Amino acid sequence: MNNTKYKLPNNIITISLQWVRKFLHLWSIQTLTNLPERLRNLWQQLLGSYWFIPTACVLLGIILAPILVTIDQQFDRETVKEISFAFTGDDQAARAIMTAIAGAVLGVAGTTFSITIAVLSMASSQFGPRLLRNFLTDTPNQFVLGAFIGTFSYSLLVLKSIHKYDVEFGVPQLAVTFAIIMAIVCALLLVYFVQHMVHAIQASHVIKDASDDAIENINYWYSDNCEIQYQRDLTHEDVTQFSDWPATAIYAPSSGYLQQIYTESLVTLAQDYGGVLQLHTNLGHFVTDKNVMGYFYQRPTDHASNLQKTQTANLAIMPRTPDGLFWQRFATGIHLERRPVHSNDIAYSLGQMTEIAVRALSPGINDPKTAVNCVQSLTACLSLMMRRQPPNSYHFYTLPHNEDSPEVIVNQSRVAILSVITKTPRISDFIDVSLGEIRRYATADLMVLKALCQAMTDLNYARVNSAQRQTLLHELSLIERAGEENLSYNELVVDLKAMCHQARQFIHNDDANHQHFEYVSAFSTHIHQALQTQSS
Repeated sequence: MNNTKYKLPNNIITISLQWVRKFLHLWSIQTLTNLPERLRNLWQQLLGSYWFIPTACVLLGIILAPILVTIDQQFDRETVKEISFAFTGDDQAARAIMTAIAGAVLGVAGTTFSITIAVLSMASSQFGPRLLRNFLTDTPNQFVLGAFIGTFSYSLLVLKSIHKYDVEFGVPQLAVTFAIIMAIVCALLLVYFVQHMVHAIQASHVIKDASDDAIENINYWYSDNCEIQYQRDLTHEDVTQFSDWPATAIYAPSSGYLQQIYTESLVTLAQDYGGVLQLHTNLGHFVTDKNVMGYFYQRPTDHASNLQKTQTANLAIMPRTPDGLFWQRFATGIHLERRPVHSNDIAYSLGQMTEIAVRALSPGINDPKTAVNCVQSLTACLSLMMRRQPPNSYHFYTLPHNEDSPEVIVNQSRVAILSVITKTPRISDFIDVSLGEIRRYATADLMVLKALCQAMTDLNYARVNSAQRQTLLHELSLIERAGEENLSYNELVVDLKAMCHQARQFIHNDDANHQHFEYVSAFSTHIHQALQTQSS
């Protein structure tokens, strides 16, 4: 009996201590190297929650009410009456107005919440459950709901400050006037909310939001220019020799989806323990606590980077075997979630458009036009990636700038030590999980297959090397084979094969970037020739 009595408080204390320990370790000195990125991810999580902006509006209403009531007490009543739109009624009129405003905005807030739930239900069935976040994180939607409940909380506090028997300060006229203005604004916001939701549930609008999200992540990872210094660092001998060093397997600290990799924290960790940390798991991948996420390669004792104090002060360190602190710091260098959530993962953003296309091709929806729109948006994103410099896989520890001894920095070349190696997906991987996934579901739809074929020619304008050309040709052959084996009529198969043949010739052409591609079927050519013959 006594054990049951004290079991619940002990569990609460234990859980609280674990959270405090995680929080203190998260913001320890070793993990503060990625503080801006951690704060950015925290801000994204707050915006991704449906409660943050409405809660901020409620707090704003709670703060504004006593402030405006206090300001009201400093104003002369005669001066307030000179304001044409100001409220100048007695306490009964003020109480009636505030009661009406509070009840009305709370009722409208319930209506907007009901509309939002209905839209979310429809979006989940038509576009997919992963698209729900785009509706939940819609800032105008959150702000409208926040304005309603913020006005409600403000009206309640002002209503409380209306005193019947206080002749001098009984009616806060400016505060009531502000409540009336907010009620009018809320009425206008209701009209805007209905118009906004009508546009938000349109497929083109949903695809555009998903495309903008993907482009934002592409701009985050892919750069416009090639880093010359990084290319020089790649000539370091450790890039080719680290795999021969003693290796220790790195297991996932828990089960979940890899959402973030804090590279700077891992670089500092690898440098402190004198080795190279290689990750074989990419963002968005699922791991269990028994999965090997990578390896830690420990430098040999006689390695050049292990020299004691040289001109490169505080850079060299003796290698250490991973211990308990190593695993704790590694756990804070990555972020795992039990469910896939929005992050700066490009594959996740592309997967949203892919999911819309796949659902549009299902027999229950049967909307190939939407699938074609998704193919076109994916083509724009992939084209941008092909023209950019992919993210760096090798991450180096470099000597920090030392203002006390500038002559050392001038007299020596840049020193970079290989520390972390991450897995970077190739453009062929992104094409396979986006356009390739649509191809596998559109094997019997000529319209979508021809759109995929057109996408290969559009991507050809952005290719920068022969490897990308081979990727496009390989995907083109899969498109042709899919139509050849699944299209219903022989005429449709001939049409698709003719388009793939013209697209293949266009991609093989070295001067294709300066030419316009337009598929012309044999039937269209025959009709055109017949019309020319008749006109002549």
